[in-house]
Amino acid sequence: MSSKAAKKSNRSVMGAKDLFNLRIATSIALSPDEKRVAYTLERMDEKENKYFANLWVADRDGSSPRQFTFGNIADRNPVWSPDGTQIAFQSTRDKKSGIYVISANGGSEQKIIEIDGSIDHFQWTPNQKQFVFSLRYNDTHFIEDEAKKKESPAYRHITRLMYRLDGVGYLPKDKFQVYALDIATAKLRQITRGKYDNLNPSISPDGNTITLVSNRSVDPDMNPLLDDLFVVPFKGGKEKRVPTPAGPVAVPSFSPDGKWIAYVGHDNPKDAWGVTNLHIWKVAANGRGRAVDLLKNFDRMVVDQTIADTADSHDAAPIYWSKDGKRLYFISSDTGNTNCFYVPARGGKPTRVFGGKCHVKGISLSERATTVALVYSDLTTPNDIMVCPAEYRGDKTAKRLTNLNDFLRKKVRPGLTKEVWFKGYDGTDIQGFLATPPDFSNRKRLPAILMIHGGPRAQYGFSFFHEMNYLAAQGFVVLYTNIRGGSGRGETWADAISGGWGDIDYKDCMAAADYLEAVPGVDRKRVGVGGGSYGGYMTNWIIGHTNRFKAAVTMRSICDLRSFIGSSDIGFWTDREFDGFPWTNKTNYEERSPITYFKNVRTPVLISHSERDLRCHIEQAEQMFAMLKVLGKKVEMVRFPEEFHGLSRHGRPDRRVARLEVHANWFAKYLKKR
Repeated sequence: MSSKAAKKSNRSVMGAKDLFNLRIATSIALSPDEKRVAYTLERMDEKENKYFANLWVADRDGSSPRQFTFGNIADRNPVWSPDGTQIAFQSTRDKKSGIYVISANGGSEQKIIEIDGSIDHFQWTPNQKQFVFSLRYNDTHFIEDEAKKKESPAYRHITRLMYRLDGVGYLPKDKFQVYALDIATAKLRQITRGKYDNLNPSISPDGNTITLVSNRSVDPDMNPLLDDLFVVPFKGGKEKRVPTPAGPVAVPSFSPDGKWIAYVGHDNPKDAWGVTNLHIWKVAANGRGRAVDLLKNFDRMVVDQTIADTADSHDAAPIYWSKDGKRLYFISSDTGNTNCFYVPARGGKPTRVFGGKCHVKGISLSERATTVALVYSDLTTPNDIMVCPAEYRGDKTAKRLTNLNDFLRKKVRPGLTKEVWFKGYDGTDIQGFLATPPDFSNRKRLPAILMIHGGPRAQYGFSFFHEMNYLAAQGFVVLYTNIRGGSGRGETWADAISGGWGDIDYKDCMAAADYLEAVPGVDRKRVGVGGGSYGGYMTNWIIGHTNRFKAAVTMRSICDLRSFIGSSDIGFWTDREFDGFPWTNKTNYEERSPITYFKNVRTPVLISHSERDLRCHIEQAEQMFAMLKVLGKKVEMVRFPEEFHGLSRHGRPDRRVARLEVHANWFAKYLKKR
């Protein structure tokens, strides 16, 4: 046997339990002198069946990264002190969340405070004596009797629409308020008060002023995009509104001279679900003049919209000023990529700093802003830490500081994932990614699966996707594709399905199936379909409109848009997406609900759903299962206890493994020859 063949024989195909071998960088921070990068590295522990994360620091010169904290804890959000001598971070230990500080040279960390609540936008003050953040206390914080913390309340009195949130559960009664924490004394000082959430605080360079975001509309729950920007003295006092156009506002940041505030937002408060481009806006900190969109002609979002099962966030990422205040750095998604850019502070055309066919999951810059640190992923790399110059084509001289998942190259026999393009139903070019098994040959006739992403405003991209690799390793050819209605190709593309899911997107899915069936090596008579969230909706829609697929797996899906309004944590916003409510547009809701067409189903379908999913409530799965059973269809259901909507990305490890195996077994049952 040749050495090459022997090496190959010692490598296994991708397995579900390879999840336990993955190391995922979850947050990143560049030091003020730009010589080191702090990051938190998450792992899944099979024995403990939990996630743990520790703080690491890598030198820019590429020398070996060094682990700073140890043990089964959950560190996150490192922030360097302004002088670079310390690193502050949040950590959960013994089920308690706290703020810690450690020397930049390593050693023992110091606990500053433990907080029974949630922290937003944690940062140092310029004089390094305090921290500033938004804090919302948990309800248990206000219970004097410790024994009662473990008891469920006698009842819950609900008075507002937004009383729960997927991934969180029932929301605390407390609101987010801005606090300052004295590091020496560990004393908290509340800066803002009132009945509204005050979020995304950012302190001015002189330490005298804080800017924050708050929705002060009459009904913030029904008007979630009516944010306002405020400034308030750091010492406390009267807030002042900084005028911005009606619309969302997020992650504000002072310019180095303190005269300007940049933020992420847009000017369409009646936007559908993520159609209008979020851009970088700039406004005078003194409130004079009007806010200006710096990216007026840029038909893309300044948000990471690439989805994968090794990433779990699509919030607005921080924006960074250059030291001279002439540039602003950000990330943006474009046709399957998420790259790093800068735009002149006066506005204009953005310049790509780190580009190519990749997924930049996060960036960090210091006040010097001559270097960008970033978390990098591509089709074969889950993530690594890299640095590059903060200039045009900085990626050409980028340096990789880590090799976090080398086992994928040394111990796993990979298949091949490549970008493909095909024509939509009307000739429009559609992007997709085709994953094939190891040793795939055009002479074989293998089963195939069409996968549809959630959102719908999201995109598949040039990012490592364990689930797609796993399915390919089980002998399936997998096509996952970016149909119209998703993200990454501008507002017109995203808006194509507003008001009418199941039309253009369905036709694009059928064009994707045509392409997949024509791939050499695919058995066109053994093709399945699957997807989660909106992708689950489309799976449900497809099996009610065609019998071409031999098996389906619908995950965390929607089948009845009418009941979705009351069962989902955000269902009462459907009027933005479906031109009204069921009581004002009854016909559209009935015609666009997959449940209307379940009598036509001939495809064997597995319903996969989490029992605590608050985004797409399990009542949707229960309706679907009961109706299909009564109709005598081939249907089964798997339910995952205690899990929220994001099971595939951050659910309990054993359940993530079980989910992958159950789905693969269902497809194998109906697609593989026996």
